[in-house]
Amino acid sequence: MKAIRRLHVRTVLPETLAPLHELALNLRWSWHPPTRDLFASIDPELWDSTGQDPRAVLSSLRSDDMERLAQDEEFAARVRDAHEDLQRYLTRPRWYHEQGAGGQDGRTLESIAYFSPEFGITSVLPQYSGGLGILAGDHLKAASDQGIPIVGVGLFYTSGYFAQRFNAEGWQLESYPVLDPDDLPLSLLREEDGSPVVIRLDMPHGGHLDAHVWRAQVGRVPLLLLDSDVESNDSARREVTNRLYGGGGDQRLEQEMLLGIGGVRALRAFSRITGAPEPTVYHTNEGHAGFQGVERISELVTGSGLAFGEAVRAVRAGTVFTTHTPVPAGIDRFDVGAIRSHFGDESCALPGIPLDELLQLGAEDYEGGSAGVFNMAVMGMRLAQRVNGVSKLHGAVSREMFQGLWPDFDVEEVPIGSITNGVHAGTWVDRRLYDLARDHLGPEVSGRRVFNRIHEVPIEDFWSTKRELREQLISDARRRLRRSQLDRGATEAELGWTDDVLDPDALTIGFARRGATYKRLTLMLRDPERLKKLLTDPERPVQVIIAGKAHPADDTGKSLIQEMVRFTDDPEIRGKLIYLPNYDIAMAQRLYPGCDVWLNNPLRPFEACGTSGMKAALNGALNLSILDGWWDEWYDGQNGWAIPTADGVDDPDRRDDLEASALYELLEKTVVPTFYERDGSGLPERWLDMVSHTLSTLGPKVLADRMVREYTETYYWPAAHAAWAVEADDHAGARSLAGYVADVQRCWPDLHIDHVDAQGLTDAPQIGEDVEVHAFVTLGDLDPRQVRVQMAYGRANAEDTLTDVEFVDLSPTQSYGEGRHRFDGRVRLARTGALGWTVRVLPAHEHLSGAAELGLVTLP
Repeated sequence: MKAIRRLHVRTVLPETLAPLHELALNLRWSWHPPTRDLFASIDPELWDSTGQDPRAVLSSLRSDDMERLAQDEEFAARVRDAHEDLQRYLTRPRWYHEQGAGGQDGRTLESIAYFSPEFGITSVLPQYSGGLGILAGDHLKAASDQGIPIVGVGLFYTSGYFAQRFNAEGWQLESYPVLDPDDLPLSLLREEDGSPVVIRLDMPHGGHLDAHVWRAQVGRVPLLLLDSDVESNDSARREVTNRLYGGGGDQRLEQEMLLGIGGVRALRAFSRITGAPEPTVYHTNEGHAGFQGVERISELVTGSGLAFGEAVRAVRAGTVFTTHTPVPAGIDRFDVGAIRSHFGDESCALPGIPLDELLQLGAEDYEGGSAGVFNMAVMGMRLAQRVNGVSKLHGAVSREMFQGLWPDFDVEEVPIGSITNGVHAGTWVDRRLYDLARDHLGPEVSGRRVFNRIHEVPIEDFWSTKRELREQLISDARRRLRRSQLDRGATEAELGWTDDVLDPDALTIGFARRGATYKRLTLMLRDPERLKKLLTDPERPVQVIIAGKAHPADDTGKSLIQEMVRFTDDPEIRGKLIYLPNYDIAMAQRLYPGCDVWLNNPLRPFEACGTSGMKAALNGALNLSILDGWWDEWYDGQNGWAIPTADGVDDPDRRDDLEASALYELLEKTVVPTFYERDGSGLPERWLDMVSHTLSTLGPKVLADRMVREYTETYYWPAAHAAWAVEADDHAGARSLAGYVADVQRCWPDLHIDHVDAQGLTDAPQIGEDVEVHAFVTLGDLDPRQVRVQMAYGRANAEDTLTDVEFVDLSPTQSYGEGRHRFDGRVRLARTGALGWTVRVLPAHEHLSGAAELGLVTLP
């Protein structure tokens, strides 16, 4: 029988146990072992059977269970202690406050909005697909730990991403379990009268898209998730937030409109109801939420009387945009017709947003772009004064990828910086390692100080702990493998072999990531016999554990997974190389600690950052990776191994063969021998030296704490100061800047450098000599104070291209009429060798963030 109606009956706890509700709803429990222990002690079997979900544990309690717990004075005391600890965590000043909270002229940055299409907080709240969501979850957790006042904004997906299993042929199958938000650690945002908050977006032809707002609490950080599954929507729009990255037609566009436009409206409702401060800074995590800037422009036009161009300048000042993809295929691009239908219809147009201006924000109107396409990343960059990639290499790749937006600047000056991703240690480091450090270093040693003193932990104790972590992984892997084999059609009677797969003393390699082609899941299969020899060596065995999902629409990725799953079926290597389905946070928290080596072999430079290797490293594993993403930046020759790349080889098969051969060579001659070379005590001394070095030198770098501090100091605080500057005195700064931009864009085509003189240069100039430079520039209607004239000098190659460039500003000294002006400056020759120089003219305004912001430059 099917129910005709669902009810959610809330557990009512006795007064002494009431704090358990708050402890269960605040997701700090997901990275706080004492709170997890508290819930586990209620009923250990129930704790495990619910997937270690405090909310589910409480919902499963019967009246007699609650009465028994309420009478247990020791348990009640533990509840009080845990609740008091949470209150201290939520209220005591932390790093952010100790640094002054971005204060300026009596103002502090009180709220930063962080938009992302997915958030990976915990496996019990499956609202993520992979690295982008896990990074977003770690960002919120680290911000909470550091006291950074972020509020997250995302969508609630009724079916999450998908659950993965394999059929008998090894083909990936997807299922979409329906999630009931009432069963999750969420609370519904409600109006004062108790009714749910409704966020409404107007849709074409008089339609609408409504959403409720669910709130998750991530430590100190609120996370707002918009949910379109509400009765006031028609059936199609109830499905808008059904699946993460799912659906076709208009569904993806409407998801991103709800995330961006609806997200801003949800923030307004949250501030109105809770009294939380309105955000000053808006951080867009990839282009999916780019419409948040458009909504804020509409607010300023309709609410503050700004013209469209003025509102754009005000919005840009307080916006940070992070790009996460090094390939155009990873960017959401919509047909212009879809944008027209959703924003051009009178019934759904955003007030104050002319359609042509909106289309221009996302237009690929640059060399290599496509007409008729609306690019979400391009819009994100045009609406953000600060843009960054997620590793140094990715920043460089992004500058090349988006140089078309700043076509007259050298790629090095494209205004895209980088902050390398980090990972949240509290989430990803196994508690056995924390216990080990506490036992030997003392409970007062925490955070980065642990890595500074890691050498004080007895190496034999670490090695025995690492074996325990391998055993923990193997136990979990056997259980998952057995279930997978049953899903593939095996019977219980033929699965006895799964009880003995993997060896807790064998070198264990982990490889887990999305099934995207560039990640090259099957690179290790280029020479199957060579791989088999490694796996079956009786003296020095190697075992490999693989996991990862392919997007449901990615048949190429699915075929790669199928090839690997079929290879694991080979009787010769069965149980020595296994593929575990349904990779998620819970699996990862066993996989990273249990591995000795973390393998990563993407096609360089297509891995923007890749944080899985960071998590493995924090658990005492060594990385074996292509020099891509974060590894290109922090590999030092002693913290793992770099797989040589065949850069420049155009034939992809030939390149894969060369790099696979290099991988085998490293494993056979370096990695495996180092692991199995033991001293008199049976310890792999050289291996453990590398692990100790990795933890002490790499550990502090890969922390999400470092990452969020860098975002705060490099982007959030400067963005707040810029936003305050342009909004002061009824947005006088925004009006001034918009007027300046309009003038300079009108006048720039007529601006030119007429003549440049240099005085003081001898036939054989020597280091230390001064050179005077005089530039004569026609500015037309522009004032000399509205431009910046610079001398650029540096190394000159055979083609007269300048490198290692330095700039010297020239000052206006004389005007000749008809818009012609002279600029003078002096430079001291401080370098030897072949030097060259030139002069250029740039826009200059106090509210511009940098020389290249407007994409305008004039050269001789």
